[in-house]
Amino acid sequence: MSNKRTDHTISVIVPTLNGADTLGEFFAALKRQHLQPDEILVGDSSSEDQTVAICQAAGAKISILKREAFDHGGTRTELAKQARGAILVFFTQDAILATRDALECLVAPLLLHDQVACAYGRQLPGKNASPVAAHLRLFNYPPESSVRTYADRCQYGLKTIFISNSFAAYKKDRLSECDYFKNGLIFGEDTCTLGRLLTAGHEVAYVAEAAVYHSHNYSLGQELRRSFDIGVLHSSEKWLLDTYGGAEGVGVTYIRSLFSTLLKEKRYLLIPDCLLRSGLKMIGYMLGRYYKQLPASWRPLLSMHRLWWRRHQLK
Repeated sequence: MSNKRTDHTISVIVPTLNGADTLGEFFAALKRQHLQPDEILVGDSSSEDQTVAICQAAGAKISILKREAFDHGGTRTELAKQARGAILVFFTQDAILATRDALECLVAPLLLHDQVACAYGRQLPGKNASPVAAHLRLFNYPPESSVRTYADRCQYGLKTIFISNSFAAYKKDRLSECDYFKNGLIFGEDTCTLGRLLTAGHEVAYVAEAAVYHSHNYSLGQELRRSFDIGVLHSSEKWLLDTYGGAEGVGVTYIRSLFSTLLKEKRYLLIPDCLLRSGLKMIGYMLGRYYKQLPASWRPLLSMHRLWWRRHQLK
């Protein structure tokens, strides 16, 4: 692979698990990019489908790990340390690059501005996205680019450290300075690292011109479990809330935005479902915040990451 547009080496890093349904399209979109990475590193959690074969055909360097050994932060850290790129671009296996210049646009702020330590791109709703899933993407990923600093926490609160490793790029030296991604988190390794980077005086760029198609149609149960996991993260990493503010304000703003959109588009039949989803999210989040007071046997049942609870018997 050759890098056509910059002297900086670029490594693409992708954790995978049974991703055969999307990886063919993922690599096809990556191959069409004007800017090509110098290497692709895959950390595969013992997939049982054709994931490894597809990645090999794409020229990726593959590390196989036991499924129970996967860690959102630790696995990405190990891959990042192995990478030879000065810029590390993280994807998830189902994030499909939307345009041929998406990768080039994503890394541009890192090349142009010394103070920008990381950047993340826009996530557009997938072709099968439900109205609720589509609105969540539009709410979290607006069409305007921006740059945020530690000082912006006074205005944006917890939203200041919003980022997603489904499509994000980091300067490797800055990532190394903050000890990469924390091991042992239920998820949210990207948020925690960004919090440390901003505290250290660096900046993050949101690049709306760089986009992938990536969304999830969560069931009602998944809505509750994902919110539960967010609550667990905020409970175990309390410094995030202490430093950047609480999550409740963001949630209220989202709910208002969702219902305003439904009313404007006259999607009245979706309102009962959205009311139920909103309630389950709030319940899930509060249960997660106080998970230590729940019976230990309940915690994995309320979570989207049940294997994590087996590995980390948090008290």
